[in-house]
Amino acid sequence: MESVARGGTRWKRFAVVMVPSVAATAAIGVALSQGALAASFSVSGQSFKVKADELRGYDMLQYGGVDVGVDMEGKKAAHPVAINAFKTAEIDNMCQSIVTHVPLLGDVTMKLTAGGKGTPVKAENIYIDVAQLDSSSATFSNVDIGVAAGHAGDKVPSMKGGSEQANPNGFAQRADKAVIKDVKQTAWATSAGTFELSGFGLSLKKGSGKGIECY
Repeated sequence: MESVARGGTRWKRFAVVMVPSVAATAAIGVALSQGALAASFSVSGQSFKVKADELRGYDMLQYGGVDVGVDMEGKKAAHPVAINAFKTAEIDNMCQSIVTHVPLLGDVTMKLTAGGKGTPVKAENIYIDVAQLDSSSATFSNVDIGVAAGHAGDKVPSMKGGSEQANPNGFAQRADKAVIKDVKQTAWATSAGTFELSGFGLSLKKGSGKGIECY
């Protein structure tokens, strides 16, 4: 069975995720581009934008949850999310941006790019915590809707755990493959067993908004 969804698809968050320190982020990004690190990061109290030409994910599990973290004032914060898990994924022409307010400077946008020039970003055991996703089209192959999140079988990734809170008996769906085109999304966190960033680039620009962020 194959299911196709078009336009304003509300999906999930995914990304490479930034850490608070610019220097640390650059070092981690370079290490990831060289295949040196597993990726498991989150932005405390900040969402970020991700744009990509296409995401191809295999052995997908999708379920609802709540990310629990600390906001910029040090207070506990909770964010409802849709968790999309893939055994493996490929991402074409990925851009990720996050805006941080810096005293005396104002907004500063950090932008990360990878997966261009015909070589996609590659990830294994990736979990994407998304608040909203828009795409021109989304195709899911061999869909099983209404499975329990904690009982979707050995073929798909298990629930990730950690600071995420989710009901293992709650509603979920699985699919052999998902193809999402023209991705624009906001996210709170992502994690992956491995994240390979081909053609990695990192830039910092003063300001925010269209033309500075990914979109």
